[in-house]
Amino acid sequence: MKWIIIFAFLSSTAVYGQLQDYNAQRYKTDKNLMIGLGSWASLNIVGSGIAWATAPNEEMKNFHQMNVMWNVVNLGLAIPGFIKAKNGKKELTFFETMEEQRKTETIFLINSGIDMAYMSAGLLLRSKANSALEKEDQFRGYGNSLLVQGGFLFLFDWIAYSIHRKHSKNELSPLIRSLDVSDNGLGIKFNLNTLCSKQPTFY
Repeated sequence: MKWIIIFAFLSSTAVYGQLQDYNAQRYKTDKNLMIGLGSWASLNIVGSGIAWATAPNEEMKNFHQMNVMWNVVNLGLAIPGFIKAKNGKKELTFFETMEEQRKTETIFLINSGIDMAYMSAGLLLRSKANSALEKEDQFRGYGNSLLVQGGFLFLFDWIAYSIHRKHSKNELSPLIRSLDVSDNGLGIKFNLNTLCSKQPTFY
């Protein structure tokens, strides 16, 4: 019985370690994603900032103007997102991990839907450009920008969701299957018959 108790203790310690490794990897993924978003935003702010000042026509000027304004917001989201991931809680319980994973996947999935709305708005502005002669260049420029920025964000959010979903499926799901949740609490499942068939060796 003693060695069974020792095995159970070691198993619980191993599961706890795996759980913390899982959370550390999720934070690392989020940091990398925020670096990617921040890099895209910075390139757009600098590149479109220069192009805005040197644009040959009003349509291109409006296109780059919207790019700059849009990516100021993106950068404002990327920096706090990176800091949050960097300073995330180091040790999470099983239920806290599940909740954080659920929130992360939900945020990126919802954002993907919102991104499609951005692209739809871009198409709407482009379609209205011909009938709004006084604002044709503005509508067309802004519409093209929304298509580009919305398209990038859709790819970004969908890729982010897919990465986190795959990570959960490959790493968290096996941990969940190794746990036994009941009204009495949380435990670790292991095959007692297998354990009993393996006699300990004493030296």
